[in-house]
Amino acid sequence: MKRISLALLCAACACAEVRLPAYTRYTLPNGLQVVLSQRREIPMVTVRVVVRGGAEADPGELFGLTAITAELLRRGSATLDAGQFAAKVDALGAELTIAAGRQSVTVGMDFLSKDQAAALGLLSEAVLRPAFGQSEVEKAIAERIGAVNAAKDEPQELVRLYFRPFFFGLKHPYGHPDGGDDISLAALTRPAIVGQFQKLFCGRNSILVAVGDFDPAQMRAHIQKFFGSMPPGERLSWPEPRTGPPAKSPRLLLIDKPDATQTYFLIGQPGIHRLHPDRTVLWLVNTLFGGRFTSMLNEELRVNSGLTYGAASRVQLDRLPGAITISSFTKTGTTVQAIDLALDVLNRLRNRGLTADQLKSVKAYVKGTYPTEALETNDQVANLLGDLELYGLGRGEIDDLFSRVDSVTLEQANAAARKYFQTSNLQFCLAGNAAAIRDAVRKYAPEAMREIKSSAKGIRP
Repeated sequence: MKRISLALLCAACACAEVRLPAYTRYTLPNGLQVVLSQRREIPMVTVRVVVRGGAEADPGELFGLTAITAELLRRGSATLDAGQFAAKVDALGAELTIAAGRQSVTVGMDFLSKDQAAALGLLSEAVLRPAFGQSEVEKAIAERIGAVNAAKDEPQELVRLYFRPFFFGLKHPYGHPDGGDDISLAALTRPAIVGQFQKLFCGRNSILVAVGDFDPAQMRAHIQKFFGSMPPGERLSWPEPRTGPPAKSPRLLLIDKPDATQTYFLIGQPGIHRLHPDRTVLWLVNTLFGGRFTSMLNEELRVNSGLTYGAASRVQLDRLPGAITISSFTKTGTTVQAIDLALDVLNRLRNRGLTADQLKSVKAYVKGTYPTEALETNDQVANLLGDLELYGLGRGEIDDLFSRVDSVTLEQANAAARKYFQTSNLQFCLAGNAAAIRDAVRKYAPEAMREIKSSAKGIRP
């Protein structure tokens, strides 16, 4: 009965249009962009402060500077130490969230509507007046270095951390882990952190999004009261890549973890940027290929062959062109079998393309799942509105989404599959027992295979 209900729900969603909730936009005198969207269903409010810059804004080789700066926002302000600040958030039953990504830092708070003034006051303490106490700085850096070293003990984390430096190169804005590595983190200082904060956390470089049950006039007054004093500053000028596109020949990086019993692998190739006109058709093709449980990749590598518990593909959509990746893992002894099968599926997609029934199925799938994945909760709506503002997109990006999905033809889908899912010049990143798989995997990049120890300093292939 539950399956029938879910199927009916998906079918209903697939027939409907999706609409972004109503919202208003305005700008404070200090340049802070504000987006307000009322949702009266529950007495909760979600507020997100989105700051342009993320890991892309890390200067030189101070990788992780922005992430550490963001983490320290929760560790005390000019008037509250870390413990006092946390206690006040807990007393409200609120939740403070901080996320540092590639393009932005997001500082958010979820709270009851009745606590709007108190919650916004605490949020402004974090965003406008962090203390950056020396002891907290040292503690945060030590914890992050410890987390990086712990990740190096896990093959699945190793392949994730090393892929981007390997694929893009260290001088590319995406060529280092967002949180930095043990070398760069050890070089961070309090003055560098304070300077990064002053550069990024200013009115002209920030967006405040509020979604939930609130009175608009009251919310405007509170935003002016608590965020009107944010320094205007300057809007960030996005850094441009200092290196060219990824290599145009096959390469393989093998990260040696001698005690590993499984091999984790990522296979990458050049993709598109967030605003690319092919983003809708590529979303559909990738969902069919490796973006859902019943995808081509998962069906072959998990269901039919039993080589893995999961296989997927992903299209990175950021400000600059990203990567299209295939990811999976398998027992050490079946490493080549799993990679070969993944490449076979890739070749099948490229050469045979999609059928009309497959395209119809994937259209129904994305239309059935998108509303609950992107527009159901205050948090989802706030994140979506922040993303639209960050990239300069209007509500048509969402309101016209299903129309764009419906307009994709079979010819367009198969043209995208041939264009973006290449079978040559692939970039392979593997983590596992090198002694057991080294000779067998060399065939994927016989002229450009490199090996590195998992215990090596930094994350710098």
